[in-house]
Amino acid sequence: MISELKALFDYYEKEKGIDRAKMVEALSQALLAASKKSIGPARELRIDIDPDKGTIKAFAKLLAVETVTNRWEELPLATAKKFKKNAVIGDEIEVEVTPNNMGRIAAQTAKQTMLQRLRMAEKENLYDEFKDRTGDVVSGVVRRFEKSDVVVDLGKFEGIMTSKERVSTEDYTPGDRMRFYVKAVEKDSGRGPEIILSRAHPNFVRRLFEFEVSEIGDRTVEIASIAREAGYRTKVAVHSGDEKVDPVGACVGLRGARVKNIVRELNNEKVDIIRWKSDPAEFIREALKPLKVLTIQVNVEKKEARLTVSEEDLSKAIGRRGQNARLTSRLVGMDLVIEKDQHAAEVFEGQIGSAVHHLVDALGITEETARLLTQGGLADLRSFADADVGDLTEILGGDSALAQQIFDKAKAHASAPAKE
Repeated sequence: MISELKALFDYYEKEKGIDRAKMVEALSQALLAASKKSIGPARELRIDIDPDKGTIKAFAKLLAVETVTNRWEELPLATAKKFKKNAVIGDEIEVEVTPNNMGRIAAQTAKQTMLQRLRMAEKENLYDEFKDRTGDVVSGVVRRFEKSDVVVDLGKFEGIMTSKERVSTEDYTPGDRMRFYVKAVEKDSGRGPEIILSRAHPNFVRRLFEFEVSEIGDRTVEIASIAREAGYRTKVAVHSGDEKVDPVGACVGLRGARVKNIVRELNNEKVDIIRWKSDPAEFIREALKPLKVLTIQVNVEKKEARLTVSEEDLSKAIGRRGQNARLTSRLVGMDLVIEKDQHAAEVFEGQIGSAVHHLVDALGITEETARLLTQGGLADLRSFADADVGDLTEILGGDSALAQQIFDKAKAHASAPAKE
C-alpha cells in the first residue's frame, strides 16, 4: 500500500497537475471517515499521511483520567504517563491508534473516495485555468451524453453543453470534433466548477467573424449588433470608420470565401450581413433589403417603429413564423410593427371602381357583372378586342348567352364613330 500510495501521488501530481498537498488533504478526510468504522468514535481522531514515504497513521487526543468510563475519549493516568511523564488528570494525550488493518482500509474504502475528491481538485484547477477564458472559442471532441447535456473533451478538462446551448438542427455524435463558445466558467455549480459551452450563443458567430475577417480583428470593421436564431438564420450588422473600407464586402470576402467558411462551421445556417446605419429608419431599411419599405415612423423613446410594405412583400417582411421580423427587431433594438400599405390598396380599389362604372355605362350591364369582367382582366373596352366569346363565358361562370350579349355590345361600341 505504501508504494501504491506514493505512485498515486506521483501520477496525479505529474500527469494531472494536482497539488500534492490537496491530495493529502483529500485522502486524510476520506480515511478519517473510513477509519471511524474500524477504530471507533475516538476523540479528535486525525489521520497523518507522509506523502513522500507513503505512510498512514491514525491519532486521537484522549483525556487522562483516574477511572475510564468512555474508552473512546479517555485513557488511564498510568497509561497517559507512558506518553507524557508528567501527565496529570485532565491532560490531553495524543495517542497513535492506527489499526492493524489500516492498509486494507485504505485500499478498499478510501481509494475510491480519494479519486472522487481528486476529481474535485481537478475541477478546481479547471476553474483557475479557464476562469479568464469566458468568451473564447475552443475546439473539443464530443465524448458522451448525460441526459440531454453533451460532455465535450477539451484535452485536460471536460466541458458541458447543456440542452439550451445546443443547436436544434445539429446532431452530435461521440467522436465529432467541433468548435464551441465558452459561455461561462461556473465555480459553484452543483457538480463543482464547470465549463459551460455553447454553439447556439450569438457571440459564437461574433467570434467566428473575428477569426475569419482580419478587418474585424484589427478593428477596421466593427460588428454593431447580432441577432440569431441558432440553426436557422443570423443577421449581422457591420460598419467601418474608414470610408475606403466596404464593411459588408470585407465580411463576405473574395467570391464569398469568408462568409462561406463561417456558414460551413454553422452547418449551413443562413447568415445575412447588413450595413449598419446610425439613423434607425435607414438601418431598418437596410436590414429588410431587398424588400422595399414604403413608409416608416420611428419612435426613439418607445423604441418602436411602424412601417408599411406592399401587400406582396408583407409575408416576406414578416418571414416564416415571424422569423425575419423577430431577427430584424433584435438587430435594430426596436419593436417593429409591419403592415401592408393601405394607400396602395385604396388606389387600386379606386381604379377598379372607376373601371366598373365605365363598363356599366358603356355596356348597360350590372355592377356585379362589370366587376367580374374587371377582375378577369377586361377593365376597359379596348381589352375586349383581344378577347372572344369563350373568354367572356369563362369569366362569367359559363353564362354563354350573357357573354355573347356583352361581346356584341363591346364590338358595336368599338365600331361606333367617335364623338366630336
